[in-house]
Amino acid sequence: MGKLAPSILSADFSVLGQQAEAVSAAGADYIHVDVMDGHFVPNISFGAAVMKSLDRRETADYDVHLMIESPDLYIPDFVTEKTRFITVHQEACVHLHRTVQSIKSHGVGAGVSLNPATPVSVLEYVLSDVDLILVMSVNPGFGGQKFISSAMEKIRQLDHIRRENGLSYVIEVDGGITLENAESVVNAGCDILVAGSSVFGADDIEDRVKTFKNLIG
Repeated sequence: MGKLAPSILSADFSVLGQQAEAVSAAGADYIHVDVMDGHFVPNISFGAAVMKSLDRRETADYDVHLMIESPDLYIPDFVTEKTRFITVHQEACVHLHRTVQSIKSHGVGAGVSLNPATPVSVLEYVLSDVDLILVMSVNPGFGGQKFISSAMEKIRQLDHIRRENGLSYVIEVDGGITLENAESVVNAGCDILVAGSSVFGADDIEDRVKTFKNLIG
């Protein structure tokens, strides 16, 4: 059974509050918040102020994905009553264990993301500390990219490691998720699907969320 986290990176920002409420009411499990700084990834999205503008809305909890350099400096800014996970990139962290512990000290689930070319092995010594591992199935920075098929092996590998060692982290997958591949990604071991343009690009975003949930639920 999979969960769905629509990424507001693909939402219409002129009606962001309404769209975040709509997908939440339709059954979205989380609101995925993609934060980009124009340095770690070649794009700039938004910061904590935009995310916090949704606090007064009736939305699902936040699943924050920091695609930024020096994430330790900004972690406290993204902690709210709605923040369920804060995920940083292994590639952006000099002292990953310390960063993971910093996130957890705020009472928030700590996630670590891996770019397509980064192997699972780099997480060996933090697997028992993390709450979430995010597999990037596209190169981070832009929405609407095609799913990189090699991500499937990473998902299976992480699921195998989790089961063999009795670990409790959840596996999330972000990039190129569509109605055509969602079920197979969940069957490989994914717990949370991040979907951006395939949700917010639909004519009826509420109906699209329900369709996703029927596929993976």
